[in-house]
Amino acid sequence: MTSHSIPDVIDRLTGLRPGDPADLLRNQRLQAREHAQQSYLALFEPVESDAARSAFTRTERFAVAAFVATLHAHPGAAAFYATALADGGATPALRRAIEAEAAAGHAQGPYGRYPAGPLSAEDVDGPQWGVGETHRTVLGARLSAGLAHAHLLVFHPRDASAAALQALLDAGWSTTEIVTLSQLVAFLAFQIRVVIGLQALAAHPSSPAASEPSRKA
Repeated sequence: MTSHSIPDVIDRLTGLRPGDPADLLRNQRLQAREHAQQSYLALFEPVESDAARSAFTRTERFAVAAFVATLHAHPGAAAFYATALADGGATPALRRAIEAEAAAGHAQGPYGRYPAGPLSAEDVDGPQWGVGETHRTVLGARLSAGLAHAHLLVFHPRDASAAALQALLDAGWSTTEIVTLSQLVAFLAFQIRVVIGLQALAAHPSSPAASEPSRKA
């Protein structure tokens, strides 16, 4: 499958059809629409030359995505990335492990502590999570560390630290792959929020935001 044959993922997750009010709204920001899709392609369908320079495999990327989408409690996105993981050839054992660990890692958040100061009043303690021993053998040390870091970014963003990054390095992640992992988690948060917003507009097509034309060029 070439990148050009992949439909716009946000449209697919939202269920947009050409001419829908939310589709017309997206068309008012064609550059943003294109950039969102290109970000997806860069993260999940990298060109061969980029993929060859990274050990962050396509299977690992979709495994992290299925895990993170489930943490965000968006059934459509979770199903989309779980299907992509299966279509990519992931074993049933790996898929079951991802599903089980995502369920085990569910939380509310965000948790964490700010540096000592006025914001400390907003500190919130929350559960720490890591892959259970039952699934660590299936997932391996590298992917287990990647999932733990993804969980940290979703639910404990204030607690990101040099020690957290060192745990990834110790598990075999390169610095470039760590950046890509973080970008992937951030992109999913953005993508899912856009989908939720568009679905809300689609449910209320007569709202001013969905019906008024943009005044900007």
